[in-house]
Amino acid sequence: MTTTNETRPAEAAPKDTAGRTGKPVVELKGTGKSYGNIRALHGVDLAVHPGKVTCVLGDNGAGKSTLIKIISGLHQHTEGEFLVDGEPVRFSTPREALDKGIATVYQDLAVVPLMPVWRNFFLGSEMTKGPWPIRRLDIEKMKKTADEELRNMGIVLDDLEQPIGTLSGGQRQCVAIARAVYFGARVLILDEPTAALGVKQSGVVLKYIAAARDRGLGVIFITHNPHHAYMVGDHFSVLRLGTMELNASRDEVSLEELTNHMAGGTELAALKHELAQVRGVDVEDLPEEEDLTAPVATTGEAVS
Repeated sequence: MTTTNETRPAEAAPKDTAGRTGKPVVELKGTGKSYGNIRALHGVDLAVHPGKVTCVLGDNGAGKSTLIKIISGLHQHTEGEFLVDGEPVRFSTPREALDKGIATVYQDLAVVPLMPVWRNFFLGSEMTKGPWPIRRLDIEKMKKTADEELRNMGIVLDDLEQPIGTLSGGQRQCVAIARAVYFGARVLILDEPTAALGVKQSGVVLKYIAAARDRGLGVIFITHNPHHAYMVGDHFSVLRLGTMELNASRDEVSLEELTNHMAGGTELAALKHELAQVRGVDVEDLPEEEDLTAPVATTGEAVS
């Protein structure tokens, strides 16, 4: 049945907290995860600061999904430390992570396509009114609140009664982001939000990622696309085969270096001499291995 929730959560992220503190909200130190004899993640260091976008890049099988599951409370780490506000934590459920202000927006968005936008905004946390046992949904208040919160994020919809399934992919992503901000997220994990979108809709989502950052949230942006990451990112981590290959702030890595790391440039550089012996393969433009070495930032530093 519906859940009583008549007021905005008290722990909702303030709009003016960006950059107030250099301390990370979420921090991983040498964190890893093993499934029996299979080591899916090993020795990962990551720091998520308020008002900053931390981009996590990697190919399929790099360990991005495992990382998301640890931070969001779906799985527990088996090595290293996981800190929230400097305190070690070990979540048993996603609800525990949410109670700490860690919200995850997955690719499928967990929306009901045939329900209106305002109903999806409050799905599972509906506002009610009236005395028990005849409490009923406070529809007008939910509509008004949803409209206000969407407008606060710069999202203007003509009709909140329209089924959310009729919105574009970018608009649905933005509604999910606004919903997480309203319900008190301090850290927002976005799982490949631009993966299935065109150029224009991807730009819309990137705009609202920047808006969430400007409201003081720490954003973890999971993506395959280094160009999208570089447009909004403050810090970049590249995972490869469960380990962290690159961990650098924006002023320590260029878009070209980030793209090379993401595209497996290190492996190509190591194989350059072998590829040179294959007929029809031009290796002149391939990078040298030493050219791909970027300074590694320590996770304890504040990201500029």
